[in-house]
Amino acid sequence: MSELHKTLRRYVDNGTVPGAVGLVARGDDVEVVAVGSLDADGTAPMTRESLFRIASITKPIVAAALLALIEDGTVGLADPVAEWLPELEKPVVVRTPGGPVDDVVPAVRPITVEHLLSSRPGWGFPDDFTLPAVRALFEVQRDGRAPQSMPDQDTWLAAMSRVPLLHQPGDAWLYNTASDLQGVLIARASGRALPDYLAERLLEPLGMKDTGFVVPPGKQDRLTSAYRPDGAGALVRTDTPDGAFTKAPRFASGAGGLVSTADDWLAFARLLLNGGEANGRRLLTPAAVSRMTTNHLTAAQRDAGALFLEGQGWGYGGQVDVTPADPWNVPGRYGWVGGTGTAAHMVPHTGTVTILLTQVAMENPTPPPLMRDFWRCTAGA
Repeated sequence: MSELHKTLRRYVDNGTVPGAVGLVARGDDVEVVAVGSLDADGTAPMTRESLFRIASITKPIVAAALLALIEDGTVGLADPVAEWLPELEKPVVVRTPGGPVDDVVPAVRPITVEHLLSSRPGWGFPDDFTLPAVRALFEVQRDGRAPQSMPDQDTWLAAMSRVPLLHQPGDAWLYNTASDLQGVLIARASGRALPDYLAERLLEPLGMKDTGFVVPPGKQDRLTSAYRPDGAGALVRTDTPDGAFTKAPRFASGAGGLVSTADDWLAFARLLLNGGEANGRRLLTPAAVSRMTTNHLTAAQRDAGALFLEGQGWGYGGQVDVTPADPWNVPGRYGWVGGTGTAAHMVPHTGTVTILLTQVAMENPTPPPLMRDFWRCTAGA
């Protein structure tokens, strides 16, 4: 057995996860390991083709779709988003981050497209979830692992517009909300529903045939069940009874709404590694890929987001490593993690791609031991 197989098998055997799929690729050399079962009852074995709720590793895909819209000339990086999202034309900001939500000042600059891509619009999750403006945000920006709980995009955006910004646009990196705003912007600016635009511009050209916001009937037997730890060593199933992911959602979440497979995310990673070209088609320019995979944060912004970033940077839609804090933190490494227990990264200068898919949710923003051991055993790939 390979080291990757041994690592994943150990966490299945000790009950941490019912199953897992791990992939490491370097050029055409690809190792894929599938261990365990689709669910805790062992009703079907995990396979390379198993479907997972990939949560926040949706973010890089949606960021790439917005970059494609920019390259069309439909929107510009410096454009105020209010041109397409008029609800956000006059945002207000809490006077101090810890202050009450009714003590506000006007935003000193408009929220731009670039602010959304770099996750700096002024809305989002900071290290301190107890701040009044963050508690107000949580009333609207619910758990991204359950996007079916959200209303339609227009209702959601109207509610968002009534929540004050925690920081002035551009001043701070804040997690998650910007990616949902990207999805709404894509839909408004393109005149297409986000799932349709995403399929046409990225998923179909890349051959990502198993990626989408809904799992059709013919594929539902491949969809893994979802769980969370109960804090006492057991798993609690969290699949919703209303058939989430088996029917189209009211809100297609750009922050975490996709279902996918390891091979589909590999196809997306290869697009970036190849400078935006795939299957003989140019989907993004090399300049767009470079902006996407380059850190855009200051050292102070990285430090303020340490709960999520652990000292690393942020490009568009994903983390960019800037310090070798751990063996797997290779400067330039790009990717992200998902709260449902997923992780996907690539290292441009080596062409390495690593993808881990599990069906057990993270308990907090800190990557769990399984994820870290996966990164450790694939760091030298």
